[in-house]
Amino acid sequence: MRYRISELAEKCSINKETIRYYERIGLLSEPSRTNAGYRVYSDDTVNRIHFIKRIQDLGFSLTEINKLLGVVDKDNERCRDIYDFVIQKIDEVQNKIRDLKRIEHMLINLKECCPDEKSLHECPIIETLMSNE
Repeated sequence: MRYRISELAEKCSINKETIRYYERIGLLSEPSRTNAGYRVYSDDTVNRIHFIKRIQDLGFSLTEINKLLGVVDKDNERCRDIYDFVIQKIDEVQNKIRDLKRIEHMLINLKECCPDEKSLHECPIIETLMSNE
């Protein structure tokens, strides 16, 4: 299938300017053009944008995504430091997991402070939070 930029933007739920920006920074290759000069994109571009957005949702920066796409594109320039990048990202993810587990335990403890009487005038959860400051 072939898409013009507005169709691609709609299909991927992003702005046309985002697509142009991705092209400028090298996340997307320069598309082919019609005789009238309109950009034309393929399903491969749709898949690539979905990959970019999904990996962004997981907390990767566009610079990091560019490195990852270097592996996909077999670009030696962008692939050079990928091992160190992956090791660093694993550490970051493991730290986030530890932080999220601490937050989860704190929330569970706060929930257990609440006697399930939602009509109380004094909230033990708020009192606990205030005393921990």
